[in-house]
Amino acid sequence: MVGSSDSANRYRTPTEPIVVEAGEFLAGFRSVLMATTSTDGVPDASYAPFVRIDDNAFYVNLSELSTHTGNLLATPRISILFLQAENDTKQLFARKRLSFDAEAEVVERDSSRWCQVMDLFADKFGDIMDLIRPLQDFKMFRLVPRSAVYVRGFAQAYPIEASQLELLRQVNDL
Repeated sequence: MVGSSDSANRYRTPTEPIVVEAGEFLAGFRSVLMATTSTDGVPDASYAPFVRIDDNAFYVNLSELSTHTGNLLATPRISILFLQAENDTKQLFARKRLSFDAEAEVVERDSSRWCQVMDLFADKFGDIMDLIRPLQDFKMFRLVPRSAVYVRGFAQAYPIEASQLELLRQVNDL
């Protein structure tokens, strides 16, 4: 993402108000778009509902029957994306978006963290969690952001480095 050699030409320097704006944009989402890869480098695009707590990570609960779960277990690097709805933009080529380079970690089933996050899933998504929670084929992942890029429109791309990700911490489900 941010580490390319032409980043000086592609990115603007983010200010705190820009990062706060990115956090406000993020607050409007209940699901995340995910890009994972297999060990053979085969890409998979998917999505999942998510919750956040005050550790600045995204939590997803995924079935082992899905391709993205196998990919994350084998290759824990993930790109996640929040993309402005097509109906909410005047220009499809310049939709707002916030993308993260992240690492996935499995949250052990029935651990205190798992229970806390599952309760947040129930609060946020309702009765469906009564069906999903006991299913043994579901694994919870903690997606830990390493860096991000917030794009406001044409020629308005702002890298958000690890030290600035703390400004997005306020966006959580607690």
